[in-house]
Amino acid sequence: MEKTELWQTALTKIELNLSRPNFLTWFQGTAITSMENGVAVISVPNVFVKEWLQNKYHKIILHALRELSGEVKEINYNIGKADSSQTSTLFKENFKKKYRTPSPTDSFELGDQSIKEFSVNPDTNLNPRYTFGSFVVGSFNELAHAAAQSVVNNLGITYNPLFIYGGVGLGKTHLIQAIGNKVIESNPNLKVRYLPSERFMIEIVDALKNQEMNTLKEKYRSVDLLIMDDIQFIGRTEKMQEEFFHTFNNLYEKNRQVVISSDRPPQAISTLEERLRSRFEGGMIADIGQPDYETRLTILKAKLEYKKASISEEILRFIAENVKTNVRELEGALNRVLISARLSRTPLDTEQAKKAVANHLAAPKKFISAKKIIKAVSEFYDIEERDFLAHSRKRDLVRPRQIAMYIMRDELKISYPSIGEKFGGRDHTTVIHSCGKIAEELKVNSELEEELRAVKEKIFSL
Repeated sequence: MEKTELWQTALTKIELNLSRPNFLTWFQGTAITSMENGVAVISVPNVFVKEWLQNKYHKIILHALRELSGEVKEINYNIGKADSSQTSTLFKENFKKKYRTPSPTDSFELGDQSIKEFSVNPDTNLNPRYTFGSFVVGSFNELAHAAAQSVVNNLGITYNPLFIYGGVGLGKTHLIQAIGNKVIESNPNLKVRYLPSERFMIEIVDALKNQEMNTLKEKYRSVDLLIMDDIQFIGRTEKMQEEFFHTFNNLYEKNRQVVISSDRPPQAISTLEERLRSRFEGGMIADIGQPDYETRLTILKAKLEYKKASISEEILRFIAENVKTNVRELEGALNRVLISARLSRTPLDTEQAKKAVANHLAAPKKFISAKKIIKAVSEFYDIEERDFLAHSRKRDLVRPRQIAMYIMRDELKISYPSIGEKFGGRDHTTVIHSCGKIAEELKVNSELEEELRAVKEKIFSL
């Protein structure tokens, strides 16, 4: 497979793992420029994209390329102008949809059915397909859904800010954009803006470079509703936190609404400044968990209706029973089944459906070790590993260390003395105290339970 075709195909795989705004933001203008001795060199437009791909999406990119070509052993990123012919047709069309003036509805074919896709509004950055009507409500998200509807009905009054958190692919982006779409539907004169936090970072960098900070401030401080996605990344730069803090205060003082999403609660974002954390915790915090079987089945039926496609109830139940991670995984499994049905040109039976999702179901559970736990927890809380294992009793080190010890005991079932050895030779009584403290707090603190879930997701992703 030559490099242009390889990158085009890889992009279609990578897109399945990301939200559309993230995909469009970070993969525009990328290409494979060379393939030698197992090293694929990817051209990127600037240093910010290079750092982001290296730090955040490297494993996803490498996995996609290795699935397509056994020759790829490693990836290097190089700043330069990409050959535009390497950008896949899918990516070009997606990028047009995000930034162009809304035009008649676009469509593409899947399973011999026309599936309608909507243009992202360039003024608000909202995707019109994300509505309350298409959002499936279950026990796992009913609190967040109720809070979102309350915000729409009492903008800037009831819950300000509204902070929604949960794992990857559980519907956070859908719900927060549904708020924006409903507000505009109810009152088209109101100003609404949605943006991922990484996009905010890029805009700040560009504004500083071009001496346009006043313009940027006016852009976000003049809105009636500001929706910030993936706020956990805001802690990576001091300037980003400072600018968002002042923007938040400005909007809050004028009773303008702020809606925020994150993969973890505010207290678990270790790099978040205390002044921001206290403001986030001063509003409404609602979590989205993993959907149960009945909700997963309902989601699949809703997706199927949206796609105007049809497969048997038995196959839907099979997918719902076996794909339990998140909504995105569910849709991915459903798409694989629909594509298989289109290729075979015959109705699928359950056995064929099993084969269609075999890659997901057959994937072995990732092996975890004490080393992986230490690495994941230190990265999650943005702590240097050497500080994490040292005998410091600083507050920002002690709690993450206790959590790591608890997870090690809970997941690996190793002895207290062995855990102590992993943490610089600490006494087993220290480990017992740490594990006991976390276990007791879990009984009364639901936020800690969600924090642990997010940490474990990080561990299993390594």
